[in-house]
Amino acid sequence: MKLIIHGGFFSESSTNAETKVAKQEALERIVKNSFDYLKSHSALETVVFAVSQLEDDELFNAGIGSQIQSDGKIRMSAALMDGSTQKMSGVINIEEVKNPIQVAATLLPFDDRILGGSGATKFARQHGFEKFSTEIPQRKAEYEAKLKSLGTGTVGCVALDKDGKLAVGTSTGGKGFEIPGRISDSATVAGNYVNEFCGVSLTGVGEDIVSNATAAKIVTRVTDGFTLEMAFNKTFSELKPYDGFAGAIAIDNLGNIFHQDSHPSMVFASFDGNDFEVFN
Repeated sequence: MKLIIHGGFFSESSTNAETKVAKQEALERIVKNSFDYLKSHSALETVVFAVSQLEDDELFNAGIGSQIQSDGKIRMSAALMDGSTQKMSGVINIEEVKNPIQVAATLLPFDDRILGGSGATKFARQHGFEKFSTEIPQRKAEYEAKLKSLGTGTVGCVALDKDGKLAVGTSTGGKGFEIPGRISDSATVAGNYVNEFCGVSLTGVGEDIVSNATAAKIVTRVTDGFTLEMAFNKTFSELKPYDGFAGAIAIDNLGNIFHQDSHPSMVFASFDGNDFEVFN
């Protein structure tokens, strides 16, 4: 069993030591809680559990920490994928729900599994997700003062369960101050992808990640026989011509964990029951 999570790039929120320690502690708490959950649950169930906790922590740009768009509204995106069934579900630009990843999980059994905008929000209401404002005072103050961060925040999780099955989940609150209707990479195969061989979750500038088809490339290369490190190195080298901004976490079906970013520093934590690693 293996688990790795990410919380976007540290520079998106603050550079002060207090925030750095808070993020480190949050990542440690969430990854260890989620690993305990993984002991008695599937990889798919665990990534929903882990990403929900990240969405519930205002330190991260997802759920209640989501950025505000140029028209003053918060729109979030999230996706979930099961490596065994190859089914992916997701919501794009959903509004006023607490946990977009849980709406994505609810969509997984449906034929129409990726919904956007008002359709995604309507589906959430019809399936018991109450109206919930994810706006927090910090984000409101940033919006009103027109303080624009780097906008590279996303959260995600990759899990390998006791049966050797992989799953991945990714959630984002956007880059902040974007044009309404802008679509991030998180609910696409560029930012969130898994099969029986490998699972990958991305954070960074969505347009750069989509241009490189980053997650899908890494997974495909591992499937074709590349080691995880080789797949990362090859794929990240293809970001260089346009200085692409991305960070990724991954686990393969052999239990290897890998992470890489093109513009340090992505925040992440991994745990396998014995070895714990956290960085921010």
